[in-house]
Amino acid sequence: MIRIHVFVEGQTEETFVKEVLCEHLQRKDIYLNPILVRTSSTTKGGVVSYAKIKPQLNRKCLEDGSAFVTTMFDLYRLPNDFPGSSSLPNTNDPFQKAEYLEQQMSADIKHQNFLPNLLVHEFEGLLYSNPQAFLAWFDQSIVDSLQAERNLFLSPEHINEDPTTAPSKRIIRCCLGYEKPLHGSLIAMDIGLDTIRQQCQHFNQWLTRLENISGSNG
Repeated sequence: MIRIHVFVEGQTEETFVKEVLCEHLQRKDIYLNPILVRTSSTTKGGVVSYAKIKPQLNRKCLEDGSAFVTTMFDLYRLPNDFPGSSSLPNTNDPFQKAEYLEQQMSADIKHQNFLPNLLVHEFEGLLYSNPQAFLAWFDQSIVDSLQAERNLFLSPEHINEDPTTAPSKRIIRCCLGYEKPLHGSLIAMDIGLDTIRQQCQHFNQWLTRLENISGSNG
């Protein structure tokens, strides 16, 4: 049995790991444990400061050396103290940005059982893998608007990280009444993991890496 601790930003991502990823990976004898990051001694959720996140990652890597530790943090709006943020390559390729920052985070954590991962650009981007899944909650005209936006980009992961046009901002603008904790994970479940993997290259590479983990960290 292989165990993987998955640090997530919020309750929606936590539910997604529990309800979608756990079931899939259990078939491969891999067990996921989602962990909501702490922002203070009394507050959980959100990567507001890397300085607050790093000790949590380090601690888990050290205290459970027989398990692996990974992350599901949004590339969108990473804090300024995140490793590599001040030396980010000048590129429009979102995958190059994510891979560079993941490499920098890995170099900073320095544990063999740590597997960095960033969502490109954020969790809501995955929902653009099939906008038709919104139809269970919203009108056809809204779904058509989401689909039209999706069609403007090469993939859901190419939907940009501008503060006004990031995936979450687009969805909130189109879908009055959208509540991430309620709708986000349910829509992702309706879309299905296979479709998300087909549409989202970086996400699929991360999940494939988890699937292919061997039982030894050494």
